Amino acid sequence: MSTEDLRYHPRVPVLWWTRKPSYFVFVMRELSSLFIAWLVLYLLLFVRAVGRGDAAYADFLAWATSPWLVVLNAVAFAFLVLHTITWFSLTPQAMVIDLGGRRVPPAVIIGAQYAALAVVSVLVYWLVTR
Repeated sequence: MSTEDLRYHPRVPVLWWTRKPSYFVFVMRELSSLFIAWLVLYLLLFVRAVGRGDAAYADFLAWATSPWLVVLNAVAFAFLVLHTITWFSLTPQAMVIDLGGRRVPPAVIIGAQYAALAVVSVLVYWLVTR
């Protein structure tokens, strides 16, 4: 047995991450990946139903309108928004851009991401509703 095994290790409360807002946001962001995975699966099920014809699509819509699924998708959407906001705000720390020997300010990088999100959202809306 080494002396390292004998060192004191204080117990950490299970909800240690709820005490500091930055830890809480970090854990919620990590948890959001489960809801993102659900939304991807939901989208794949939707595409499969559309591909199988009118009856499968009608069955999917009947299933999709069940109250528990509407609540799950609303929670998943909230986590999707949290994930997007935190991802966009972390990007300038992970991706440093130099233009002409000057560093691009983080606000410009974040703003460009939101602008791109808006453009893509409008494009998808236009494609779906035309």
